Amino acid sequence: MLFKWLDTREATEVGAALADDLVLETSEGSSDTPPRDRSAQAQRRAVEKLLRRFLDGVDRRARSLPLNFFKRAKLANSFKWRLLEKGIARELADDLTQTLLLRLAGRPGSVSSGEPRPAPPPNDQSDRLQALTARGEACLARGESAEAVRCYRESLSLDPRNVAAGNNLGAALFQLGRNYEAEAQFRRSMSIKPGRANGRSRLQVALKVNLSSTLVLQGRLREAKTLLESALKTSPRHVDALIGMGQIAGFEGRFAEAEALFRRAAEVDPKSPKAWAMQVLHRRMTAADAPWLERAEEIVARELAPLDEAHLRYAIGKYHEDLGEFERAFHSHRRANELQKSVAEPYDRKARTRFVEDMTRVYTREDLARTPASASDSERPVFVTGMPRSGTTLVAQIIHSHPAGKSAGELPFWSTAMRRHDQVLRRAPIGEPLVGELAAEYLRVLAQHWPDALRVIDKATFNSEYLGVIHRVFPRARIIYLRRDPIDTCLSCYLQQLSQAMSFAMDLSDLAHYYRAHQRLFAHWRSTLPAGMLLEVPYEGLIADKERWSRRIIEFVGLEWHPRCLEFHRTDRVVMTASYWQVRQKLYTTSVGRWRNYRSFIGPLLELRDPGLERP
Repeated sequence: MLFKWLDTREATEVGAALADDLVLETSEGSSDTPPRDRSAQAQRRAVEKLLRRFLDGVDRRARSLPLNFFKRAKLANSFKWRLLEKGIARELADDLTQTLLLRLAGRPGSVSSGEPRPAPPPNDQSDRLQALTARGEACLARGESAEAVRCYRESLSLDPRNVAAGNNLGAALFQLGRNYEAEAQFRRSMSIKPGRANGRSRLQVALKVNLSSTLVLQGRLREAKTLLESALKTSPRHVDALIGMGQIAGFEGRFAEAEALFRRAAEVDPKSPKAWAMQVLHRRMTAADAPWLERAEEIVARELAPLDEAHLRYAIGKYHEDLGEFERAFHSHRRANELQKSVAEPYDRKARTRFVEDMTRVYTREDLARTPASASDSERPVFVTGMPRSGTTLVAQIIHSHPAGKSAGELPFWSTAMRRHDQVLRRAPIGEPLVGELAAEYLRVLAQHWPDALRVIDKATFNSEYLGVIHRVFPRARIIYLRRDPIDTCLSCYLQQLSQAMSFAMDLSDLAHYYRAHQRLFAHWRSTLPAGMLLEVPYEGLIADKERWSRRIIEFVGLEWHPRCLEFHRTDRVVMTASYWQVRQKLYTTSVGRWRNYRSFIGPLLELRDPGLERP
């Protein structure tokens, strides 16, 4: 049965027992001084004498167990956490854990006198594969996703049909926010043994759950749901599958069902950080939820992989903010962001600056006034954009409430096109034949979402980067830009768990840099786009006068007014952004001036106000 394959209790117990044995032998074999009172160097000398006995213990207790990569990772985490609990220095605990993983993979290990020593060069390909597997699994368990990607890519170069390595590579790519690469990798792994894709294979279930996660982030909920239902049919107690189904229920507005699924996942695995964290997303927490906080703090006190701990730290931060405990909320969110940043691709300030300079140099007023011959005259696309967390989901919901307007969510089309044609689009204004190709392809994408809608909204915030390109392709398309108080905008990014790809949001100084670059680029678009193509909507104005701004928005996109637009919170649609709960509530004003609750902690954000973006 699959749940036995995923049941890590025995592996966890063995890991803790190995650590207990090692610490006991170390204490008995050296001095009466407790481990935590001895230096790391003295601990290391004592442990080296007992290394052979330790490795013998690994062979005796663990190597006979049927350990898949999940169980090996859990065993290693349990071993390392118990060592730290017993006072073993962290660098020594890291080294011993690496030695343990190498031994479990069938390779001899050694304890070094400083940084972990690489394993000896392998004698053959099999040895190399085992070493890469051990290293990759250790990195994946610790959340070191970039290094795990390197290990699994090298492993697959030696053995392209290694399904487990392919699955792990997809998981590591997913953790880095490289979702399309992750999806492609999961599909490659699933295609290797298509005859086993009927759900009976343990690995195929894991592949389906992992692939479903990437599909969810791409907005492909129907495909994701099909995969998860298949996985749960085989393994009804699969925690990640239950969590995935709960996320989909939340995106679809079925909040009670979502919370029930998260609670079910937490019952199956009471130590699951994500299952516990997800329970706070669909309502405001109160003092009556103190038992939730107590259990969350118990879970987070254990040593967790960075992303696992981050999930729970963000949730704890939300709990404290809901209760008005802002200092505790900020400290929890700061820790969460530090953890996310530790495993994300670093934000590159120089690259960001170069991109803004290229866009402003290439896409001038004169170029945007000229229409390429193959440009589309369609008015179907409506682009709702701005900084992340600036109110774009709210405006998309208002338009979607109109019978003739539909939202396609955050389409990755233009970000993908920019990556694919980066050098071309940054050297000169987009021209033929690429204009016609992108126009036809994008209209096909919109038709796949809403074939009959008069207006289709694309609310990807990153489209604000490419407005010159977009206008050259769709010169009649309307663009709505959301302006929100800069400090509120950036703080909201910082207090929300965003994609790993948005690493700029995980550091206040990086956020300030990103916002200033964003501000410079949008000021350029404002001055170069033809009149009548751009409507700026102040978030605070929309909150204060919902009807006035809703009417302006609907008129701007070329639709007749409809009263349903004022009842947007009742509109039934899938919302895939971080605001999916908020947009189903009536408008509230607590998000305006929110930053004042955190004034003492957000120094780098306090000088972001720009009069050019604050005009009425």
